[in-house]
Amino acid sequence: MKKSVLDPQGAAVEKALAALGYGNVGRVRVGKYMELLLEKASEEEASAQVEEMCRRLLTNPVIEEYTYRIYRADDGVDK
Repeated sequence: MKKSVLDPQGAAVEKALAALGYGNVGRVRVGKYMELLLEKASEEEASAQVEEMCRRLLTNPVIEEYTYRIYRADDGVDK
């Protein structure tokens, strides 16, 4: 979520953590996490498709920012 957008869920978590004695925690942001399995010939093709999907459906660019990582199936990363 963009820093300028209010995050009531993050604020609630921050307040709850303080109540539990974790007063040194601040700037809590709560967001979403997605995993996708793509079958593409190259990392460039996969990256282009992910960018397009984020712009068209997966994010709201008015209030959200996003990052992504691309792993090859043979990298040993559990998808």
